[in-house]
This record gives sequence, structure tokens and C-alpha cells, in this order.
Amino acid sequence: MEKFKEIVKHVLLITIFIVLWTPFAIQYFTDEDFFPLKGAVTLPSDITFSKKEWISAEYQQKKEEYLNTSFGFRSLFVRLNNQIAFNFFKKAKANGVIVGKENYLYEEGYINAYYGKDYLGDDSISHTIERLKFISDTLSKLGKQLIVVFAPGKASFFSEYIPDSYLPRSEKTNYKTFSVKAKESQLNVIDFNKWFIDNKSTSKYPLYPKYGIHWSVYGALLAADSLTRKIGDLRHVVLPKIKIMEIRMDKPFDSDYDIADGMNLILKNSSFEMAYPKIDIEHSDKTTKPKTLVISDSYYWGLYNLGISNCFQNDHFWYYNKQVFPESATNELLTDNLNIGEEINKHDVIVIIATEATLPKIGWGFIEKTENHYKGIVVKIKKDSTYYNKVNEFIQLIRSNEKWLIDATKRAKEKNISVDSSLVLEAMWQLDHSK
Repeated sequence: MEKFKEIVKHVLLITIFIVLWTPFAIQYFTDEDFFPLKGAVTLPSDITFSKKEWISAEYQQKKEEYLNTSFGFRSLFVRLNNQIAFNFFKKAKANGVIVGKENYLYEEGYINAYYGKDYLGDDSISHTIERLKFISDTLSKLGKQLIVVFAPGKASFFSEYIPDSYLPRSEKTNYKTFSVKAKESQLNVIDFNKWFIDNKSTSKYPLYPKYGIHWSVYGALLAADSLTRKIGDLRHVVLPKIKIMEIRMDKPFDSDYDIADGMNLILKNSSFEMAYPKIDIEHSDKTTKPKTLVISDSYYWGLYNLGISNCFQNDHFWYYNKQVFPESATNELLTDNLNIGEEINKHDVIVIIATEATLPKIGWGFIEKTENHYKGIVVKIKKDSTYYNKVNEFIQLIRSNEKWLIDATKRAKEKNISVDSSLVLEAMWQLDHSK
């Protein structure tokens, strides 16, 4: 009996010792790379002791932040917490991610767009379409083409899996109004949102993944083929052909699993298999490679990564009209440092792509800047300010005041310029001369 008590005592002592020293051990011996977190994860750095920061309590605060995010197996514990929230409470521990029926994943912005919660209004959309039409007509006179692409949205494509809590749906959405008005104005449009939905049940391979936010790799391939054909038809040339060499079926990964990756779970979610094509770009003496500029959100990455740029020459991708690719892949180049007129002159085709969630900001300033360029208006955009946004807000204010709008119209006739140009000049003058 005494011997048994002695054994129990030693076991308890060893257990207590292990419990006390394990946190210190894993702090120094666990490599974070075993369970790395994906997505926008920023960890605070350690702080060096100084008397000044100790007195101000800044040292204690930063040290606590560092220790709370740098303990051993932290990534594993984060993933475990996220997995519990997902499996038992249908919650996603990721910014803006919504878990739908049967665990279909969405970004909330797409759901809000599908239900019309971000609707801009008829007048605002009409004004944007008018600008696009002006740019399209101007480019046409210069022997160039503008193509507007409505990329598909996951909320529209998989609307049946959206949580019922988002009901009811508004009759008016940005996509519906944009697509109707774009067609009425006879813009060069590719409506992939409609095409994807129409072909949802007949497509040979999945057009959208269950756990990704963008079109599938196969869907991006179809879009790339359609875009190159559209460009060829408008320019009356034959572009290099995108040929499918083989298609491999596999569990979703990379862009087909990007939302789930960002949730940082422990277990891989089960899903239907996705198609991963291997392609080749066929060139011949009869093919032509037009100079193409694409302004788009992240949806164009699917086409870009497939190699659609091999169908073009002097091609450029302006990511959200901010970063310029391919240059930014090695050394960041921003569109703010470029001359809009010179850049357009370098290209034959301008393509603007937006999905239902990004339609409210379609072009991301490119449309307004290009219109102003061709109307001979130089807008002085002040660094680190919202000057141009204030110009647009003032224009809307003028339009809402009947007398002010009539006066601006008269001044436009006197100066022999368009009413739009007169409104821009009026708004700029008011802003520049206000206190």
C-alpha cells in the first residue's frame, strides 16, 4: 500500500511538472510552420525593453500582445476553434464569410448585391452607362474597342444555398439595371453572369466551386475563350486559339478552395470534384495578337493565370485600377504614376470587368478619368485626399437643384462644351474656392 502511494505521489509530481513546463517548452521548440495560418494574418513583433516605454506602459502592452499571439501551437488552437465554430454553429471565423445551406460558402458582399441591398439607383447607373458609351464611341473613332464584362457572382449562381435570413430580395439590383441599360446603349458587353446561370445544369464540368468565391478554373477557361473570340469579332481578326490538351478531375484546391482556406480549419471540407484543364495556345501565320488593357477585380486572375496574355501583345492588367501587371509582379507599378492618354494609345482593346459585388465601383476611377481625358478636362486629384469623390458628390448636388442645373447648362452652351464638362468645371470651382 505504501509503495502504491509512493508511485501515485511520483506520478502526480511528474504530471504537475509536465503541465507547468509544457508551455515554456512549446514556446521554444514548436515551429509555427507546422500549422501556418492562411489569409491576412498579421502578428505583432517582439519589443525590446526600454525604460521610457516601461514608464509609459507601452512596453507591457506590446509585450502582452506579442505573447498572446506567439505561444506554441497557437495556429493549431486557432484552427481548432474555427473548426468547432464551423461544425457546431455554422459560423465562419473569417471576415465577411457566410456559411450557407449544406455548408456552401459565400462572401457577404455577393449576397447583399444579389438581394439588391447595395443598389446605386437608376440615375447613378444611367450616368455610368452614359460615360461608358461616350468612351466606347470615342475609342471606336480611334480604331479601338471597349468591352464591358459582367463576371458571374456566386450568390446568383448558387442562390438556392443562401441562408433564408437574407430574404426578401429587392426587385432592383445593380446587375439587373446595368445589364439592361448596357444592352440598350449598344455597348460591347459579355454577360457571363447570365451565361453561367443558363448553363449551370448542362455544363460538362462545374462552373463554380462550393468553397471558392471565384469562377472555377474550368469556368475561367470558358470565359477566356469567349473573351478572345469577342475581341477577334470586333477587330475582324483571328486571335491565337486556346486549346484544351487534357482535363484532370481532382478535389478542389487553390482558387477553387480559397474561402475555405481563409477560414483556417483543421479538416478539409468534402466537395464534388473540380475540373483542372491543361491548355496550349496555338499560333499561326493567320493569327493576330491585339494590344489589350484589362481593368478588373480579382476575377481576371483566373484568366491571367491560365495564360490568356499569350493571346495578346503589350497586354496589361490593372488590378482594381491600382497595380499594373505584369510589371508589379517584380517591382510594384501603380496606375497613379501613369498618363491615362498615353496608356490608352498603346492598346487596341480596353476591357473592363466587374462582378455583381464590385459593380458599384466598376472601373475604380478609370471610367471617370478616361472620360475627363477625352473631354479635355484635367482633374487635379490631390494626393492623400478624396478630392475627386467630392467633385462627383458636388455634381450630384448640382443635378438635384433644378435652377443650378439650368445655369450650368447655359454656361455649357456659352463655352461650347458638354453639360457634363460644365458640371465638372462648376464642381471643381466651388470646391477650390470654398473655405
